[in-house]
Parts: sequence; C-alpha cells; structure tokens
Amino acid sequence: MAENTQIDISRLTFERAIEELETIVKRLEDGKVPLEESVTIYERGEALKRRCEELLRQAEARVDKITTNASGQATGTAPLDVQ
Repeated sequence: MAENTQIDISRLTFERAIEELETIVKRLEDGKVPLEESVTIYERGEALKRRCEELLRQAEARVDKITTNASGQATGTAPLDVQ
C-alpha cells in the first residue's frame, strides 16, 4: 500500500481511483491495520473519494440530453444542465 500513497491522486483515472479506494475500504474493514496507518489510508481514501466525485461531475457535464418536439420525436441534443 505504501507505493500507492506516492501516486498523485489528481492524475488517476476514475477506474484506478475507485479500485484503490475499494482496497482501502477492505483493509480498514479487516481491522488489522495499525492505528497510524489506518489514519493515513483513511485520509487517502477521502482524497480518492473526492477525485471520483470530481470525475463523475465532469462526465455528467459532457453528457447530452435528447431534445424532442411536441410529438415526441428526437430533434437533437442540448448540453445537460447539471445544476
């Protein structure tokens, strides 16, 4: 796990960040991690969670919604309003 703490979270893909986060959760749930290391990996887990949320927000912003006319036929796409 120590090698993962050297990887810059801001450069991780969603898949890699979620994979590392799942590993951290499993280790913490196992309960066999010393207290000091538990705190360190918990903090990294929080940062990984924020990274995943950021990447999901970015993906949502790129998704288009389908626009339709009065009869329900698709007429094109428009940017998704994520607010």
